[in-house]
Amino acid sequence: MALTMVNELLVEDPSPPMLLYQVSKTDKLDTFNYQSCFMQGVFAHFPESLFIHRTYNPRGKVLYTFLVDGPRVQLEGHLARAVYFAIPAKEDAEGLAQMFQVFKKFNPAWERVCTILVDPYFLPLPTLAMEFPAAEVLPSAFHICKFFQGKFYQLSLEPPVERVLLTSLQSTMCSATAGNLRKLYTLLSNCIPPDQLPKLHSYWLLNDRIWLAHRWRSQAESSRYFQGLEVTTRVLSQFFGTTPSVEQGMTSLLRYIQQNSGNKASFGLGLSPQNNCAPSDVSPQNPKVEQLVEACIQHSLNTICTGPAAQLCLGELAVVQKSVHLIGSGSEKVNIQILEDTHRVQPQPPATCSCYFNQAFHLPCRHILAMLSARHQVLQPNMLPPQWTAGCAAGLDGILDSKWSETLDKHLAVALLTEEVGQLLQHCSQEEFERRYSTLRELADSWIGPYEQVQL
Repeated sequence: MALTMVNELLVEDPSPPMLLYQVSKTDKLDTFNYQSCFMQGVFAHFPESLFIHRTYNPRGKVLYTFLVDGPRVQLEGHLARAVYFAIPAKEDAEGLAQMFQVFKKFNPAWERVCTILVDPYFLPLPTLAMEFPAAEVLPSAFHICKFFQGKFYQLSLEPPVERVLLTSLQSTMCSATAGNLRKLYTLLSNCIPPDQLPKLHSYWLLNDRIWLAHRWRSQAESSRYFQGLEVTTRVLSQFFGTTPSVEQGMTSLLRYIQQNSGNKASFGLGLSPQNNCAPSDVSPQNPKVEQLVEACIQHSLNTICTGPAAQLCLGELAVVQKSVHLIGSGSEKVNIQILEDTHRVQPQPPATCSCYFNQAFHLPCRHILAMLSARHQVLQPNMLPPQWTAGCAAGLDGILDSKWSETLDKHLAVALLTEEVGQLLQHCSQEEFERRYSTLRELADSWIGPYEQVQL
């Protein structure tokens, strides 16, 4: 099977790649090193900063993906920055030294590597330092962000607290100034239970050297950077991380790269929880399949919903069509992220989501529609509350039992904010509670007047 895979890759690649491998006694891949001519050229142009990501296979093998990083890299498309794939025989000093030496042998520009970004739990640091003595090895901002997200979900925090932490994390990663990092550090200290705080390694936020390697990006550049890496790591997991056969996983991954080398990323993003997220069952879709699925969803909305409901949901679907989204499956709920705050979807009928749109209208929002699109499903009647079903109401007035107005919109916004503030006050220390309560007291008095007793 390994030899068949190698022959397929050599035939399908338009230019001869660098491909070294060893086969075990059971005809399985033992080691694997791959680099196309294009990948070699990319590294030769941008060797200053390397980003290394590890993807684990169910069989216990580990795929090392090397990507170029840094201010000069302006490559479009997911995996366009990938310059090397390697599977070591073992993740010990000998196996990794051999892997790095093969990479160096075929890439003379390795001597110009100045920075290597890895995940915080990258244990073979001595081997890496020995093979790249002139390079500085640092934890990557992306991996730290994914680590924090995973911990937030594992802690099973109150939903308002979890939303505040995820939102603050996202905004801080896109603007990693010393002040913003300090604020996030303080927020974690106040919101995370004291016995769990050491496991969070929040001191990473105060290590300025880590963030200097990331801080040069603008907010928009940071957003695109995290988006690109989220897509890349999801593709790697989709093909290699979920397939027991190493040979089949690598064949599918490299064939996919060959077929999509000129296309921009079309799916995946975000800040999904690392340890609570499994890849979607659906393979990466081509544009025709996506258009067909979206057309079917539009038809189901127009058939099942009332006119106003269909218009509201089609507006949400339009956002899904123009966005990149990531679907992650938990035990009972589905995590959806569309370049915004993470929300929880309950797929069992009637489908619900934690976002503002679904909470206000009880209609399928962009997150529910993204889940349906990714699963190649359409809206079903039992996923909709009865009052929105076709033929039950003529307009929004009848459904909402009152005319929709700016006042109602403000009321919903204030209600959600009040709930979040209340949850934060309940879970902070007594000292922090007194400080926050005093701030609220002053704010209420300044708005309503200090001579009225305002109940907080």
